Amino acid sequence: MADNEPRVAPRVGVPAQFRASTPHAGVPAQNRVGTPHAGVPARNWAGNVTWSAARRHRPTSVDELRALVAASRRIRPVGTRHSFNRLADTTGDLVAVDGLPPTVEVDRTRGTATVAAGLRYGEVAARLHEQGYALPNLASLPHISVAGAVATATHGSGERNGNLATSVVAVELVTAAGDLVRVDSTDGRFAALVVGLGAFGVVTRLTLALLPTFDVRQYVHLDLPREAMDEAFASAYSVSLFTDWRGTGFHQVWRKQRADQDPPPARWLGATAADTPRHPVPGLPGDTCTEQFGVSGPWHERLPHFRPGFTPSSGAELQSEYHVPRAAAAEALAALDRVRDRIAPVLQVCELRTVAADQLWLSPQYDRDTLSIHFTWIADAGAVAPVVAAVEERLAPFAPRPHWGKVFDLAPAAVAAAYPRFADAVAAMVTADPTGKFRNELLDRYLPR
Repeated sequence: MADNEPRVAPRVGVPAQFRASTPHAGVPAQNRVGTPHAGVPARNWAGNVTWSAARRHRPTSVDELRALVAASRRIRPVGTRHSFNRLADTTGDLVAVDGLPPTVEVDRTRGTATVAAGLRYGEVAARLHEQGYALPNLASLPHISVAGAVATATHGSGERNGNLATSVVAVELVTAAGDLVRVDSTDGRFAALVVGLGAFGVVTRLTLALLPTFDVRQYVHLDLPREAMDEAFASAYSVSLFTDWRGTGFHQVWRKQRADQDPPPARWLGATAADTPRHPVPGLPGDTCTEQFGVSGPWHERLPHFRPGFTPSSGAELQSEYHVPRAAAAEALAALDRVRDRIAPVLQVCELRTVAADQLWLSPQYDRDTLSIHFTWIADAGAVAPVVAAVEERLAPFAPRPHWGKVFDLAPAAVAAAYPRFADAVAAMVTADPTGKFRNELLDRYLPR
């Protein structure tokens, strides 16, 4: 989402989405909300956001959820909290749906599965594999909830693979009136509602299109020259390139290829094969990551980077991610080269992935094949904020679209200009929720009514 006019200087100060708000400082934890629940933590996963909610809820039935939504003036759903801004925040009721029945219902006739929204992808994937099915792709961590990942267009990698929301063929949700409705791909609202940012209601279940299960082999390569980038991305089912921005090449390449594909040569594209298990973040142990060295295994045990039983990534971090046109990948990286001396000191690792185009109106991949540029920063908001501003300034000519659940400070007008169906998406939100029950400060800033 690029500004129509380039920025002339980074913004001063720390943007609101970076700041760790603590409205209840000094108040005992058990008294911080009207109806606290131990199953709904008061902070996001990274700890940089403390929810502003007056009350937190974890209903155990759809009827209980419907009554809660109908009675609430302001309410927002929260998933597994793997977000780094205030997209899930509210001053009213914060509701988690992981207490609803954890169902995974496979329809073999249609080749679909209807899954509980609060389940994590790692849980869903294992149950699908047991029944002979797979999803086309998974994100780098299997710890995230299905509904949260879909609502923000979270993704894996692969030149031909869409983001996780592109597997959705129907959404079941509780509307502002407390009604339970199902919207499928034949409905005109579908393209707006799937990547809906929680603005259409509280999702209870999603129906996903399936593939037959398949096996994957994962290889890690070291020190790939940048000029080999395009060939590397095209070489396997899912490919991630990692850089620390201290040089022009990639210090790691993670290739996840179908098991029936020939193994790569020892000196693949000028890179060398890793001889020990690797972690994307330099210095962290590789045994927390998925199996490497070309050992064949089920799709759900290879497509993510991290094992479900371990802390994903580094744990102490902030994250930003920008999506630019795939065709402009080389130019976008060259633009970032000009601020590499500012990026490197506050960076843990930067991951590049490709994602196929889709037709979901608020998806960062809407109508264009995409290069995603993901930054895992150090956990220092004050140091990171001006670097994010510098990155956004350099990427502005490429109409970058931010990951909705991560740290960004692009101008709202630039975000809107980057989405051809932006106005239609906002209009659909207003129609679905005319009183703004599901809105919050971030939505009001970036998707004003």
